[in-house]
Amino acid sequence: MGQFKDEKLIKRVSSKIKKIRMAKKITLEDFYFDTGIHLARIEQGKSNISISTLGQICKYFNISLYDFFEGM
Repeated sequence: MGQFKDEKLIKRVSSKIKKIRMAKKITLEDFYFDTGIHLARIEQGKSNISISTLGQICKYFNISLYDFFEGM
């Protein structure tokens, strides 16, 4: 069985990541240099990221996974 891909959920998650990054005034380049994670494809909704990757993104932004998903 392959990996399940929920396009609507991926778009919601990617949009929220971009919104948080922009609110914190962090560039894609700075984020990459600090974490090694390429956010461009993630923010475009072209990547079905793992919960571990999302956890690292949230850690960088200093928010919990709970806070990230709250209101979604």
